[in-house]
Amino acid sequence: MNTQDLTSEKVIDRVRQLSCWKAPTDIEPLDGGITNINLRVSDQGCNYVVRLGEDIPEHGVMRFNELAISRAAELADISPGIHHVEKGVMVLRFVDGLPLSDTDLHDPDVLSDVTLLMRRVHTELPRFLRGPVLAFWVFHVLRDYTAYLHEHDSQHKPLLSDLAAQARQLEAAVGKIDLVFGHNDLLPANILRSKERYWLIDWEYGGFNSPLFDLGGLASNAALPVELEQHMLETYLGHKPDAEFLQRYAAMKCASLLRETLWSMVSEISSRIDFDYTAYTAENLARYRQAFADTQSSRGTT
Repeated sequence: MNTQDLTSEKVIDRVRQLSCWKAPTDIEPLDGGITNINLRVSDQGCNYVVRLGEDIPEHGVMRFNELAISRAAELADISPGIHHVEKGVMVLRFVDGLPLSDTDLHDPDVLSDVTLLMRRVHTELPRFLRGPVLAFWVFHVLRDYTAYLHEHDSQHKPLLSDLAAQARQLEAAVGKIDLVFGHNDLLPANILRSKERYWLIDWEYGGFNSPLFDLGGLASNAALPVELEQHMLETYLGHKPDAEFLQRYAAMKCASLLRETLWSMVSEISSRIDFDYTAYTAENLARYRQAFADTQSSRGTT
């Protein structure tokens, strides 16, 4: 689906013809998505979000997995309810709230609430899962992305050998893990704040993983200062983390930044959504390199 399709009558008509509606009106695109195309629809006084997206194998996005997790998240009262599903389409009940920004998460009270919501995902959501779901191991993802970029002659090929070697160092530094169920894409925009509560949305990358990945992803995506990172970790753990935990966490945080970088490199090739992936790659690569250098310095290595 190309960029022109986003506002075309073809897409609007496709959404209008979904069998779940009685009298759909006010069909309009929603901003912010860089994986799917999202639209808002009103139907008989109720508002809905329509998500259009097929499987994206190069990113490990499989819609059966997203659907199973979305259903579990609804039952766990973590995400909005599902109204309708068909191939390439998921219709969700619209939440009257706003996505968080980086600066919102710099408020310690907001960060505490979101951290506890993350912990609920890790501990409560799996109770509601049914059927097969995926695992998300970032170091497998990085290896797969690297192979894809080689196979598709990415402009970033000269960087891949060094990045792959660094990924192996990070995987060794993470070591053994606890296994939980992770969201694995904790961008501030995927957290909605309504008048009463917070909601977590967008489960394309959900799967069993280490809790370190969500923690590191939230910290890096929100650019948390060191003191707020410490606050987040203490809130999640219920106590101060020891030095060994902090080293493993720092390695996984680096890996989350490297994953975002390679995700964007792959999207430069494969995505047809109107978004400046080249600039996004450069931004995340710079952040990753700084984080990796800091991690090596703290470990006394070069």
